[in-house]
Amino acid sequence: MTRIVIIGGGPGGYEAALVAAQLGAEVTVVDCDGLGGASVLTDCVPSKTLIATAEVMTTFDSSYEELGIIVADDTPPLEQAARVVGVDLGKVNRRVKRLALAQSHDITASVTRAGARVMRGRGRLEPAQGPDGSRKVIVRAVDGSEETLVADAVLVSTGAHPREIPDAQPDGERILNWTQVYDLDELPEELIVVGSGVTGAEFAGAYQALGSKVTLVSSRDRVLPGEDPDAAAVLEDVFRRRGMNVMSRSRASAVKRVGDRVECTLADGRVITGSHCLMAVGSIPNTEDMGLEEAGVRMKDSGHILTDKVSRTSAPGVYAAGDCTGVFALASVAAMQGRIAMYHFLGDAVTPLNLKTVSANVFTDPEIATVGYSQADVDGGKIDARVVKLPLLRNPRAKMQGIRDGFVKIFCRPGTGIVVGGVVVAPRASELIHPIALAVDNNLTVEQIAKAFTVYPSLSGSIAEVARQLHTRKSSEG
Repeated sequence: MTRIVIIGGGPGGYEAALVAAQLGAEVTVVDCDGLGGASVLTDCVPSKTLIATAEVMTTFDSSYEELGIIVADDTPPLEQAARVVGVDLGKVNRRVKRLALAQSHDITASVTRAGARVMRGRGRLEPAQGPDGSRKVIVRAVDGSEETLVADAVLVSTGAHPREIPDAQPDGERILNWTQVYDLDELPEELIVVGSGVTGAEFAGAYQALGSKVTLVSSRDRVLPGEDPDAAAVLEDVFRRRGMNVMSRSRASAVKRVGDRVECTLADGRVITGSHCLMAVGSIPNTEDMGLEEAGVRMKDSGHILTDKVSRTSAPGVYAAGDCTGVFALASVAAMQGRIAMYHFLGDAVTPLNLKTVSANVFTDPEIATVGYSQADVDGGKIDARVVKLPLLRNPRAKMQGIRDGFVKIFCRPGTGIVVGGVVVAPRASELIHPIALAVDNNLTVEQIAKAFTVYPSLSGSIAEVARQLHTRKSSEG
């Protein structure tokens, strides 16, 4: 029986374990924190659960007056009553952690039911291959004991942890990284968020919706510098309209605690203060002290593991998946990398990873979902594509729901009309991007999308309308 050892129980690890076990391999998963990894325990699942609570409050806050909804306190008369909406952050965070643990337990149960063994501990590769091409993994269990596992193939899926800067060390109380925010019992009165990437933007928007006064410190010209510029502009405008202090081109050099306050010093000497500070300045792969380089695994200068499109590393019999590879920091990509690795090693049919078919989402309000080629690719000449963007303001369902911000944008090839990318900015954009992702993955044309029925009224109707405009433009130019 083929022996597989998986180091790390995040999405790349547990999905690989399920595939390998189903294909008849003997599988051992080595993980020190619990299956699901940071994605389930401290990152994706907890943050999106917190954001779900914030989303309810944002939806109400942004539309109750227009829709004619009245929320009254106990003070008569009704016409003069103020809106009363609050949050018990301690209760919210207890629910967040409870759901994360429950998800981890469910994953563990699925993996063990499939026949895999789960070990609590840390794994390290031995440098040399055996004469039969096998690999040895030394596992140090949580109780300090050691066990040597022999594997025909090893998958490394150890994830990443929050990056820290020397003069802004988290203390878990006032200066926090994104794994520590779920221990808060009270809502931060004034929250400084350092970092305007996806993590920083998501938490800044969530805490603002929950009731915190938020200052977002961005070292770049705009929020979400790596996202579609039109989408980022919409989100930054929404943040500012809702009262967030967005400080562009402002790099934080130090954060320190002063009593029950924090002081954030910027590179230009300015100092801003708040009750709490959340550091969201990137992540570092968990690849140290694993014997990877000694085993022949090539690494990037950043500490990420170099892999090919079927998750192979430079060391025979060693694969890698997830955030430790730096390919695309998404749970869906990690899971696909893990599955691909097992299909490849075990001789099953496999399709190499194609990042141009990956759909991604930023869970702000509104959400930003993307797939395929981007506006930067078109503007930079990487691909020749036609682009149409349609604001949601024109959509009848959006008007009914009081949605003012957002758009649908589709990229297609001139001549053929094949869809090569798209952007959706809207509530639940994570759901709306799927038909565009299907089109990209299957080389569908704008004509095919335009001719498919959509429900009236619906936000998805804007996707069909953009496709119709692209098809009409292609026809007129042809």
